[in-house]
Amino acid sequence: MASGGNILLIMADEFARHVMGCAGHPLVQTPNLDGLARRGVRFTQAYTNSPICVPARAAMHTGRYVHDIRCWSSAQPWRGRPESWAHRLRRHGCDAVSAGKLHFRRTQDDNGFAPELRPMHVKDGIGWAPGLLRDPLGDYPAAAELAAQVGAADTDYHAYDRAVADAATGWLEARAASGGPPWALFVSFVSPHYPLAAPAQWFDPYAGADLPAPKPYAGNWRDHPALRETLRFFDYDRHFDAGSRDAAIRGYLGLVSFVDDLIGQVVTALDSAGFGENTTILFTSDHGEMLGDFGLWTKQVMFEGSAGIPMILTGPGVAAGRTVDTPVSLVDVFPTVLDAAGAPPHSGPLSTPLPGRSLREIAAAPEDPDRPVLSEYHDGGSATGAFMLRRGDWKLVHHEGFPPQLFDLSGDPDEQCDRAAEPAMAEALGALQAGLRAIVDPAAANARAFADQRARLDELGGAEAVRAMQGYDFGHSPPG
Repeated sequence: MASGGNILLIMADEFARHVMGCAGHPLVQTPNLDGLARRGVRFTQAYTNSPICVPARAAMHTGRYVHDIRCWSSAQPWRGRPESWAHRLRRHGCDAVSAGKLHFRRTQDDNGFAPELRPMHVKDGIGWAPGLLRDPLGDYPAAAELAAQVGAADTDYHAYDRAVADAATGWLEARAASGGPPWALFVSFVSPHYPLAAPAQWFDPYAGADLPAPKPYAGNWRDHPALRETLRFFDYDRHFDAGSRDAAIRGYLGLVSFVDDLIGQVVTALDSAGFGENTTILFTSDHGEMLGDFGLWTKQVMFEGSAGIPMILTGPGVAAGRTVDTPVSLVDVFPTVLDAAGAPPHSGPLSTPLPGRSLREIAAAPEDPDRPVLSEYHDGGSATGAFMLRRGDWKLVHHEGFPPQLFDLSGDPDEQCDRAAEPAMAEALGALQAGLRAIVDPAAANARAFADQRARLDELGGAEAVRAMQGYDFGHSPPG
């Protein structure tokens, strides 16, 4: 399989796996992502390793699970260690450049990219500190803000994303003119992350369209004791009415089309610069968006709308117009980038091997539906650590210290029926629990997360100091 060329890695933020035309969405317009899917491979069962921005991005860049790197929450960002795929490429003689949202601690750390164009890091190098307040778990009045800015409106994020696209296309044009060694360009947009308001140009096409209805809740899981606390904390839906709910969904679809257009601009610049035939392109997101399904919004949960992400791969040696059902996740990005660049496989100072595998190899191999994928959540609104294992048709959600959840994604794709308590499911449940423990000791990881977060609270002056912080309520990172 050909390798040794350039890499264009594109990330959108909070982009749900199913909200693309190529994924079968009945309304959304994503011509550029659909074009990438026709040129390459779309992974239909891709997941985040944590359904929240900062830990997910740390996992993607390092190729390691959250419990390994201990970037548990939005206030515990990656600080340039352990090494990222960008560090590895630099050692291999490639240039590694970023344009847009990184959500690391700060540019002053060696994050592997040189330069960082229009970088967005966590606010003040701290991030969303209220997420550390998990014991006891309080309230989150700022949840009301999600419903307050929806529909057709311009935000600072739109201007930022346009500037990111300009920075990326400008860099490609300059590199074509100047030449240089092989390169990796990471282009990272904020959209379609909330506020759920889109520029009028992109909102208006959806203004009068018949929306697909959010998935209704008709299941048996809402009273799960750990999940109930998360849903109480993130009580977004009660702040919507019918009009604002409708405008929010249309706004999200508009944001998807907006960022699709920006992605098209970057890919067009790549081709115009003459890099198209020798560049691997990978598109993905850090996590999904529930968008009102089951009355839930944003992320933080292990349902498919939140934990599922898009993943599209094109480039030399990648077959065109295929879908692959083998489960994959963000930790597969690290070995994919090394593979595409022709860099040596991972061998580093840490004793723990990388858990991922090159997506190029997975795409060329026979389907492997039983490949396990792990996600975990230790951030705000969680009274305990949540660990998801997807394997085959089954999804286990382990809530440390609470009953597990078990969903059959083949017979129950909308995840209505938690089957963990059924006697007939005992064998399947036990096998998945053993599979989870083969990857992580959830009790030990949960204890370590709480201990690290207590220490981080102490560094910030304690719980009362965090509660008194201004500008951290809703967790918006300012544009770079």
